[in-house]
Amino acid sequence: MSLTCSDQSIRPKKMQSASLLRGVEAVRCWCGDLCKVKEVTDFSDWLGMTFFMCANYESDPPESISAYLRPPSPPPICMYYRWIDMEMPDWVVTEIRERGRRAWASLDLEECRAKAEAKEKAEKKKEWEDYCVEQRAFIDEMIRKNQEEKLQLKEVYRQREHAREAERERKRERTRASKAAEEAGDGKGKYPRWTQ
Repeated sequence: MSLTCSDQSIRPKKMQSASLLRGVEAVRCWCGDLCKVKEVTDFSDWLGMTFFMCANYESDPPESISAYLRPPSPPPICMYYRWIDMEMPDWVVTEIRERGRRAWASLDLEECRAKAEAKEKAEKKKEWEDYCVEQRAFIDEMIRKNQEEKLQLKEVYRQREHAREAERERKRERTRASKAAEEAGDGKGKYPRWTQ
């Protein structure tokens, strides 16, 4: 059994009622009342360890009353507590190891998930870049085809315009020749051959 403790900074915060261990006698606190036996439930260095605590301890509210309905705690009468056992029980050591194992497994899982997300993000980025390159090549090809078609259309329009201009020039020449022939005729009332 350890000495009484007055250092409130290391006093456990979460606890539950426990039964007195076999072979351990109940003690009285500074105020003379029999102490209650408590077990630490907070996940700390004292998890599972039991201690004596004064029945009039200021921070030990009734367990059945809600925090909202609880009357204000009276001024402290006695702040006595004493550790019964100074070593963690086997189940606590097992629980701590299991929690540590789960924490490492969770950390490993988180790292694997982060790596998978980073890999997936990199793959999506690469797919997007490849898609952008393909689209850019497709757009460049379409622009090139459009320019070629435009040049071909220009050439077709130019040839049509040239042919139309040649046809107009031929008609002008024929008109000039017909006019010149008419003016050069003797004018004796003869009609052109096609009207006779």
